[in-house]
Amino acid sequence: MIVVKIGGAEGIGPQLACEDIARLIHAGERVVVVHGGSHDTNTLAERLGVPPRFITSPSGHTSRYTDARAMEIFEMACRRLNARIVRTLRALGVDALGLSGVDGGLWKARRKPAVRAVDNGVTTIIRDDHSGTVERVDADLLHALLGAGKTPVLCPPAIGHEHEPLNVDADRAAAITAGAMRAHTLVILSNVPGLLRAFPDEATLIPSLARVELDSAIELAQGRMKRKVIAAGEALDAGVHRVVLADARREHPIERALAGQGTVLA
Repeated sequence: MIVVKIGGAEGIGPQLACEDIARLIHAGERVVVVHGGSHDTNTLAERLGVPPRFITSPSGHTSRYTDARAMEIFEMACRRLNARIVRTLRALGVDALGLSGVDGGLWKARRKPAVRAVDNGVTTIIRDDHSGTVERVDADLLHALLGAGKTPVLCPPAIGHEHEPLNVDADRAAAITAGAMRAHTLVILSNVPGLLRAFPDEATLIPSLARVELDSAIELAQGRMKRKVIAAGEALDAGVHRVVLADARREHPIERALAGQGTVLA
């Protein structure tokens, strides 16, 4: 079984990934699809006159500031992209079914009670951020859907302990999903060929890393790639055999990833 995470950054369309997913499924492989929606959320927020805001943690991780209004926009954007991917897969002969992490309590998450953010060198505490971390995946539901011939297409938000929608990182949600499903491979697609030793020079691609090397590799990662490296480590710790960070922009992106093109972590 394979879990494929389709990135939500600018420049990544789902068509090429969907074509590969369809080929895998028609060949008898079981696939669970996960996607984010960062670029779609930014675009929708600008159209609605609510420019997106981002916060940087003391450790240097950048994330979306998700107050109540931003949460509404994030959910709308993710659901729209989810429907687009489902339509694309169905046109390719795949019996795809779209779900957010809220549906059926599929992704249960813990809300962060407070978020530390650094602004102009000053650390502040934010308490109205609707973000969290997926703690549990309903693997039985996903197995039942796969057993019925469905291909689940999953997206944020997750559902919190108070039944509230939460913005969760889709890479890390894909990692915990892959672990819960006992997937042999997690493919994380983005708009770069993998982890680069000297970003943005694509000639510096790191072709492979062992689990013990990931902590130091995080220091090399730039921007959202940091979260992808963290997600890769979490997936390996959860029992996934390998994770491939691969390029969504090229034809046959998943086929290339499964052949080892990208950064292979095992």
